[in-house]
Amino acid sequence: MAKIKIKQVRSKIDRPGRQKRTLEALGLKKINQVVEHESTPQIMGMVNAIKHLIEVEEVN
Repeated sequence: MAKIKIKQVRSKIDRPGRQKRTLEALGLKKINQVVEHESTPQIMGMVNAIKHLIEVEEVN
């Protein structure tokens, strides 16, 4: 599986609780924090739900 880097670029303040919980589930707690995950369908679904708060980069 391919790996992806996920970086939080926008605040979770004033966001619905579901989006806040999705950020936490991905391991993102602060702006500019970067986490690395496998590119599974579950992770990609989470990424798609909060794509306006994050930047995604594929890792080779």
